[in-house]
Amino acid sequence: MRGEPGWEIIPSRAAPGEPIIDKPGKGSFCATTSNCCCARAAGAISVLSGITTDVCVHTTMREANDRGFECVLLETVAPRPTLQSLAAVKMIKMQGGVFGAVSNSRALVENLP
Repeated sequence: MRGEPGWEIIPSRAAPGEPIIDKPGKGSFCATTSNCCCARAAGAISVLSGITTDVCVHTTMREANDRGFECVLLETVAPRPTLQSLAAVKMIKMQGGVFGAVSNSRALVENLP
């Protein structure tokens, strides 16, 4: 939540003009303007990553998938991955990628046009 500890975007990671969306729930689409500012250009993909893969990231990916977005989860290297985050990644990969795909940053960058 805005103003709470940890809310701020790390200045070195912020892109100029990048929209900042406050989200009141677990997913990024519920009660936000995310759907309005996300590009749906042909061939565009939504790349998702974050600390809480099993909660906010997974919920957002499912919401985006339901709205027709092509999604890729960018796996992060957690010091101690939890069973919950490992299970969330497994759920994304099941049935040939029912919610999207999973990649790492190196593979993602190497495959950018």
